[in-house]
Amino acid sequence: MRFDPREELTAWEVVNGYSQEELARLIATYGEEPMANRIARDIVDSRPIDTSLQLAQVVGRAVRHSWGRIHPATRVFQAIRVEVNRELDNLETALRQAVSLLAPGGRVVVISYHSLEDRLVKGFFRQESSESKSIRVITKKVIVPSREEVRANPRSRSARMRVAERI
Repeated sequence: MRFDPREELTAWEVVNGYSQEELARLIATYGEEPMANRIARDIVDSRPIDTSLQLAQVVGRAVRHSWGRIHPATRVFQAIRVEVNRELDNLETALRQAVSLLAPGGRVVVISYHSLEDRLVKGFFRQESSESKSIRVITKKVIVPSREEVRANPRSRSARMRVAERI
């Protein structure tokens, strides 16, 4: 799950080393999972967990009701990936760097794939456009893929695009 194998924190360390409380917070915050406490408890009770399949099975047992569109482990894997790679910290750093590198009239376009990223981008654009007045938000509403695009490319269904311009 690490984007950079040189980074020290691994998914195994998160799953097997974090306390139940830390796991619950992580899964609730980064996975936006309503059953985070139960899942965290079952992960801790099932340690050691050495494979993705084992983790998916533990989560599947913890979430006993029907799953809907996606397997409940998907949110847990997202949470672990976000933690291991410090994705939200890196996104915020990248946004600041991108805006600072833009010439007046230059545009930054961000496509996010989950609500955590989109919320961060929306908040960053709002703050930079109102407080420091360094950018102007071009997309007042988020741009989402059309039905035709989602039909042709199902992975695009969660994409959200926002655009801002350097003033």
